Amino acid sequence: MTSTDFVVARNDLKQCKFIERALPDAATLPSETLLIKVTSFALTANNITYAVLGDELKYWQLFPAPEGFGNIPVWGFGEVIASRHPNVAEGERLFGYFPMATHLVIEATDVGKRGLRDGAAHRQGVAPVYNAYARVSGNPAFAGRQGDYQALLRPLFMLSFLVDDFLAENEFFGAESVMLSSASSKTAFGLAHLLHSRGIKVIGLTSAANASFVTSLGCYDEVITYDRVASLPSDKPTAFVDMAGNSRLRETLHLHFGAQMKYSGRVGLTHRLSSENEPELPGAKPSWFFAPDQIRKRAKEWGPGGVDTRFGVAWSGFAPKLEQWLKVTEGRGPAAVQTAYLDTLDGRVPPEVGHILSLSE
Repeated sequence: MTSTDFVVARNDLKQCKFIERALPDAATLPSETLLIKVTSFALTANNITYAVLGDELKYWQLFPAPEGFGNIPVWGFGEVIASRHPNVAEGERLFGYFPMATHLVIEATDVGKRGLRDGAAHRQGVAPVYNAYARVSGNPAFAGRQGDYQALLRPLFMLSFLVDDFLAENEFFGAESVMLSSASSKTAFGLAHLLHSRGIKVIGLTSAANASFVTSLGCYDEVITYDRVASLPSDKPTAFVDMAGNSRLRETLHLHFGAQMKYSGRVGLTHRLSSENEPELPGAKPSWFFAPDQIRKRAKEWGPGGVDTRFGVAWSGFAPKLEQWLKVTEGRGPAAVQTAYLDTLDGRVPPEVGHILSLSE
């Protein structure tokens, strides 16, 4: 039995290929090991960020690939097709972090009613969320189209939720409005939805091509194209959450707002136009927002289940909007996966489209 993996060159993400590798025979699986068939996964611009930061944030170590190549992690669903763990049945459905592949072997640990973890040595040393799998068999929130929304947006919305919580906890650093670059991205409009619900003014920065989509979402108070950012009034305190990772845009905004730039948080890299040596900028010093730090802090403060409970409430207010905001596009087989990946890498995917893919035909 073989697995098909989709891998990319770590020094040139446009280079990609498929590799076949042998899978262990179900009868010879080590004790407490699971063989999972990856049934479907979401692919978004966020996965490209994982690839760009693959070395820096250890994403490449999660699913080993041949020298010089990497397997980009994706969120999706898998079915247990062989189990050597007494408390995990064949046929179970899991939701979590998978490789772009047809199969994955998991060393099941911390097996509980709601989930389990992969204890493989090479997967340690990263944020715990990346090794956790939810047991979702029969759960309607993870079935059908609702399941597609979970794969496409749940991990991104968790990031939106944590940024919103961080800003609110810090009283928005004294800002009266929050600007979001790459406003059409899924993490951005999830955050815009949460901020808008709080009553703070949200400004979406986007390309001319995506402006009508961003406006149609209804969660931005103002939508400004990148060529017009200097027209924003610069006399009021503002915060900037950067999903684009565009050095020139960041510099333009900081020079425009000066000391009124009260917070400048880096979250994404959708534009992949960051310079390594950026000049000192006026206003708040740009800094990376690291979600696992905020999760750890809140888990300690809110106690067991506190993060999940609050996130569940936020998700239940967000999920009903997705039917009108998103168009799910399904693709099966290696050719569909490669096309969707290259389109996503090159920014050719319309903002309203969400790709749900499978390497199995």
